[in-house]
Amino acid sequence: MFYPKYRLRRLRRTENLRRLIRETQLSVDHLIYPLFVVPGKDRREEISTMPGCYRFSLDKLRSEIKEIEDLGIPAVLFFGIPSQKDEVGSEAYADKGIIQEAIRATKEVSSDLIVITDVCLCEYTSHGHCGIPKNGEIDNDSTLEILSSVALSQVRAGVDMVAPSDMMDGRVAAIRERLDEEGYSHIPIMSYAAKYCSGFYGPFREAAESAPRFGDRRSHQMDPPNSDEAMREIAQDIEEGADIVMVKPALAYLDIIYRAKSEFGYPLAAYNVSGEYSMIKAAAAKNWIDEKRIVLEILTSIKRAGADMILTYFARDVARWLA
Repeated sequence: MFYPKYRLRRLRRTENLRRLIRETQLSVDHLIYPLFVVPGKDRREEISTMPGCYRFSLDKLRSEIKEIEDLGIPAVLFFGIPSQKDEVGSEAYADKGIIQEAIRATKEVSSDLIVITDVCLCEYTSHGHCGIPKNGEIDNDSTLEILSSVALSQVRAGVDMVAPSDMMDGRVAAIRERLDEEGYSHIPIMSYAAKYCSGFYGPFREAAESAPRFGDRRSHQMDPPNSDEAMREIAQDIEEGADIVMVKPALAYLDIIYRAKSEFGYPLAAYNVSGEYSMIKAAAAKNWIDEKRIVLEILTSIKRAGADMILTYFARDVARWLA
């Protein structure tokens, strides 16, 4: 296999030749679109740090869901901003909480679209943390009971899949046990298994109003330099009953995606997060880059690294481009 007998460029000459040997296929079938829902009426508010993304009230959400379904996007992931917050995030597990109502509203529009919900407390707590603080630290075990109540309330509202993102130890097992006890053994869990404490989350925290009021999340989200630890986190979540594991963020952690897929061969999601989205939007707004080309290249790299599905704020645009 040496030049000149073997010429690698032979199969690159035309687009159809390139299509024939293309190793990685990016498809709308593997996209999940994150959405933000808020109380009130007639609200479709563009998020200043994430141009093209919006917060929707339930009446506006219905038309958005119809458009998403028409584009062929198979799944959405909901984040909710409640009307009020407290120390334990009680609106997160309220029967008529914003997420629970969003699930019901979506199911009225579409029975086929997969509805996934974030299971965490940061958007619902007055302190902005993913767990319950005690003596200045996040108390892991007392948080598990609340998280399992959040998941159960979402399932009772009709959600198709729950996605715990808090990074508390043992939360997958706690949620799995609670759902099974209540007769919901058929509901899958997509675990944020390797979620890093990343600077790429900045725009999201403005979008979801979830910035911590004190301290940070380094005690529970992963330290960016670590990869062996990520494998332990993923292995633990699989053992506890996760059906899909996730790496977050995606672009700066392609090595983790590749390693996770290679080592576990498990259904794998990757989150193309807000900071990745906003950097591209900012550069595209200045005509420094070709937005479509860059987005498709980045998402293809995430898929090539081993992700089976990609959560991305570009899902609507990509669905149109691929069509």
